Amino acid sequence: MRVFILIVQPLNGCKRALYRRALACVAGVLCGVVGASSSSASVANAAPITLAFVESLSGPFANTGEAVHRNLVWAIERVNQRGGVRLASGARPLALQRIDNKGSLEESLSALKVALDGGSRFVLQGNSSSIALALVDALSKHNEREPERRALFLNYSAVEPSLTNERCSFWHFRFDAHADMRLSALMSVLREDRALQRVFLIGQDYSFGQSVVKQARVQLNELRPDIQIVGEELHPVGRVKDFLPYLTKIKASGAQAVITGNWGQDLTLLVKAAREVGFEGRFYTFYGNALGAPAAMGDAGVDRVVAVADWMSNAVNPESRKVYQAFRQRFPAPADDYLHLRMQLMIEALVQAMETAGSTDAVAVARALETARVQWGGQAGQMRAQDHQFQQPLMVGVMQRQGSPGVPFDVEGSGYGFKVVRTLSAKQAEQPSTCRMSRP
Repeated sequence: MRVFILIVQPLNGCKRALYRRALACVAGVLCGVVGASSSSASVANAAPITLAFVESLSGPFANTGEAVHRNLVWAIERVNQRGGVRLASGARPLALQRIDNKGSLEESLSALKVALDGGSRFVLQGNSSSIALALVDALSKHNEREPERRALFLNYSAVEPSLTNERCSFWHFRFDAHADMRLSALMSVLREDRALQRVFLIGQDYSFGQSVVKQARVQLNELRPDIQIVGEELHPVGRVKDFLPYLTKIKASGAQAVITGNWGQDLTLLVKAAREVGFEGRFYTFYGNALGAPAAMGDAGVDRVVAVADWMSNAVNPESRKVYQAFRQRFPAPADDYLHLRMQLMIEALVQAMETAGSTDAVAVARALETARVQWGGQAGQMRAQDHQFQQPLMVGVMQRQGSPGVPFDVEGSGYGFKVVRTLSAKQAEQPSTCRMSRP
């Protein structure tokens, strides 16, 4: 079964000819196709269901976007290989439309217009909460203005809590645990470190980073009021090339640990600077288990870098380990590591919802997706209808050398992996919501 990859650019800054080309591309006229052997000619020839993937595919965070792209491609390949999406009108394959937003809010809104004008009814994004918040607002207005062209937004990584609280939307579904959930999982490990007395908070200066720093203060006060916060910094997103001044300040503060929500290049450079200044404290991170961070820290990160995720490759689960090995066979280059199981579950949940609805109608699919329950690769989860926050287990891991007990797999060929030290069930990870959703 073929996997269709549609590559277009956002409208902003483009000439009218480029816009026409983008629309033609969505229709399959000018698009490159990545193919595999076809198991069903009828499905292969059916009009594909386009999933518009809006993400940073260039610039400082390109590696994060490409990591997501690999995961989505793998999930879509699996669906198409088993015969596509079974609808009332017949089976149809999935196709992925790549749109580079260059990490820009303005480009993202233009990308959304390109996707909607091209006929896509499913928009996928996640690597920026500020962009996600803007897309939710823009899509809600579009759906109200043009009900015959309604679309859904599937969010795999934007974890700013308000997205499924006060700013929740019927048209938005989040498949990652939000920041407060992730931080609570980290705190379940941090609170047990009785020798820890001084921490430093650092994050990216936008909605998500600000939320992590704010909530860290709240949770530390509740769980470990004896711990002193010796410093706090918010820095520009993706623009700091040298974190040595920050780490010099952190080391001078006497901090024994750092709590950070940094991701992508901002995390890699942060932990690299920590090694260079000889900071010997722990890092409690949201994303320290991949994308260059373990290699940047090296031996200095062993026993010191703590990360939280919905799933880790060293999970003590035979099925999960087999799935990870299959992913690495599909993407064997060390730099292409980083399986996101939640993204696999997201595609499975969407397919389940479309098949339950029997169509790609946004409202019908949304109502089916509200109660979706999926299980794949040793991981399971379900959508919560109240706020469209996916409920799933969370894991906390500590960086170790590959080959040490509990660490059969390393990360990105670095020689370092993460030993799972805490697993929270979906029920343990769950948090209440203030969402008051308006439904059509």
